[in-house]
Amino acid sequence: MPNILIVTVDDMAYNSVGVFGCRISGITPNIDKLAAEGMEFTYAFVNTAVCQPCRESLQTGRYPHNNGAEGFEPIKSEVPTLSEQLRKAGYINGILGKEIHLQPLEKFCWDYIPFKTEKDSVWRNSFGRNPKFYHDYSARFFQMAKTANKPFFLLANSQDPHRPFAGSADDTAEFGNRRPPLTRQYSPEEVDVPGYLPDIPNVRKEVAQYYGSVHRADQSIGGVLDALKESGMADNTLVIFLSDHGAAFPFSKSQCYFNSDKTPLIIKWPHKVKPGSVDSTHMISGIDLMPTILDALGLPLVPHLDGRSYLPLLFGKKQSGRTYVYATFYQIFAKIRYPMRALEDKNFGYIYNFWSDGKLAMTGDATSGLTWKAMVKAAQTDPYIAQRVELYKHRVPEEFYDFKKDPNGLHNLVNDPAYSSEVQKFRDKMLEVMRNFNDPAFQAFRDRKQTGVIKEFMQQQKVKASHTGHDIRF
Repeated sequence: MPNILIVTVDDMAYNSVGVFGCRISGITPNIDKLAAEGMEFTYAFVNTAVCQPCRESLQTGRYPHNNGAEGFEPIKSEVPTLSEQLRKAGYINGILGKEIHLQPLEKFCWDYIPFKTEKDSVWRNSFGRNPKFYHDYSARFFQMAKTANKPFFLLANSQDPHRPFAGSADDTAEFGNRRPPLTRQYSPEEVDVPGYLPDIPNVRKEVAQYYGSVHRADQSIGGVLDALKESGMADNTLVIFLSDHGAAFPFSKSQCYFNSDKTPLIIKWPHKVKPGSVDSTHMISGIDLMPTILDALGLPLVPHLDGRSYLPLLFGKKQSGRTYVYATFYQIFAKIRYPMRALEDKNFGYIYNFWSDGKLAMTGDATSGLTWKAMVKAAQTDPYIAQRVELYKHRVPEEFYDFKKDPNGLHNLVNDPAYSSEVQKFRDKMLEVMRNFNDPAFQAFRDRKQTGVIKEFMQQQKVKASHTGHDIRF
């Protein structure tokens, strides 16, 4: 049986990776090397652009509303997990980083988990941003697997480039004398500002700090891969790399935009996947990861999966029914509900914002730091930035974007007569998809034009949010 290594980065935009379009020289050499040895997926997406709900979907093959973890909370006890199935098949399971975001503990069957409490977890102690940590602790796990003479599953999660960014004032405030190493810093002049943000000085300054974290994340990934090579087991290891969602900037993380859900997926499988290959045809989702791994190992699929295996794609074959992806959003860590749903194909994206009533304002991780403050200040004198700030804060119920012309989602076309037939097509398809996946927002979306329906749905969401808890037991 092949070993399984999943390496993830935290809050990294897909196009921050060199092979996915980043123009900064040498920004991600280790990830780029992995791509040269495996397969890139041009149209890979996660299904929920915030950490714990996304990661628990990856490990269950179900949307958050079906695994029970719409917020930062544990999955339902009856939902099967990937690590449970691998343990049954004789695997030894390990995790590095993001331990507190896969709950409850007993459902994830970790044989190797170096940090067992929130207090001493890698997130709290900054080790999750230290490349040497990833090499050394991965090497310990690989030796543990060799000693046990078992195939292994390691989930290695870099905390970078999650805020606070490398070298920022927040970085010092958060970690003090435990601050992670600054492996490389960029000047504001060296970077490109994402197209969905205004190019103003403090935004550019913070984007440069973000790229310092991107580079350090790549080094952490490199540490894990180096340890794997040193172990002598790389030739029999299926390696999967992805980001859990887009960067922690407005119009990316915790939203349903193209730049929220698109992920730089790379899969390397020696002697199985053609090195340097690219799939630019099929659209795949985070909920497809678990069934794909089970399929690759010849293990039975568990019941009630929302995702389906894309194993044929790894061998260069075609697969029908991969022309769109469905994305969901429910709740931020602060227990505020911002329910959103999105449907995307290669050309267009449709978003419905149930929460948009002109009163509730968007908040969260993306509104901390320099960028959002700079946008709010600039909005006082710049009408265009003022319009962007207002849109982000309060949104509008419906959004529709032409990705071919406008991948950064700057022009909402939902009321443009030229796109009316496409918009309606997406509305109809959204309803069908919501029904198929037993989405609890289905009825509210179907009856959205009826007086009071959305308001009642949002009231139910607020009650639901009040009952969610951050279960971080170890």
